Amino acid sequence: MGGGPCHWALEDHIRSGGKAFATAQAARTFDDDLANVQAMGVTVISEDELPRLDADEIELRDLDLAAIRNALASFEVDTEFDGLALGCLDHGASPPGYSDRLFRFEHLKRVVEAGNDLRHFAYLPQELPEYLTRARSLLACADQGVPTIFLDTGPAAALGALQDPQVGQKEEQFILNLGNMHALGFHLRGTHIYSLFEHHTGEITAQQLAEFTLGLMAGTLEHHEVFDSKGHGVLYADEPRSRNPFLAVTGPQRAKIAGTRLAPYLATPHGDMMISGCFGLLWAFAERFPDSREEILRPLGVNQALVGA
Repeated sequence: MGGGPCHWALEDHIRSGGKAFATAQAARTFDDDLANVQAMGVTVISEDELPRLDADEIELRDLDLAAIRNALASFEVDTEFDGLALGCLDHGASPPGYSDRLFRFEHLKRVVEAGNDLRHFAYLPQELPEYLTRARSLLACADQGVPTIFLDTGPAAALGALQDPQVGQKEEQFILNLGNMHALGFHLRGTHIYSLFEHHTGEITAQQLAEFTLGLMAGTLEHHEVFDSKGHGVLYADEPRSRNPFLAVTGPQRAKIAGTRLAPYLATPHGDMMISGCFGLLWAFAERFPDSREEILRPLGVNQALVGA
């Protein structure tokens, strides 16, 4: 599953003298290189050794459909899903000694070069690259035989923000998604990508965020500026028609840019910016399952001028 807070909690536990054991699959939550996990003080064990351990067992997974079904059942909501649209941010399993930040960004670059469209980030389960181990683990927790897609959370948030009429009706957009862990900026014409940068929200100052955003708009931001400041990188995919796109921000950390010179529009698709990514997931699901397209996109009010703009 995703690391971060559970990784830090494990480190605190070991530092305080506690012991920790993990199966190889679970251990990759903390690092894809199991040697690094062992260096943390974790003992990597096989599944066969689990019954013999005298320890509390914690199952690591990003998706718990049983818990979701229990919550829905409490409100008498049907728990038989017509489809599943799932998302997470996956750095990918980088080779030993290779930067996971760079590996992640190279994945973004490959997707854009193969098909320059935010919706191209939406995968069917059988299409997921082997190296997207978190995404593959996420889908393994899903119902089998149910129409399912996977979409990276960054493009999902951008697709959601485009559903705000004040954003989607503009000829060109710059959408800044400030998540709790990652910050992504997309210069777009509808779903078409001109350029993008990705950073870690906690590693970037408000001033840097403003400078990187304006630099990407101007076409002057360089990859090393982002990467050398603990970010992922910069990609220029196409020449924009304008260097002054409509700037919109979404995401739970959007207050980070308060007081900067950016003065963006606060995107609130369908009245709720906290679930921009969820609305983006719905759009992506509709595109990958054409039989559901009209049923989903019509109530969402997706501006068809955005598609293939």
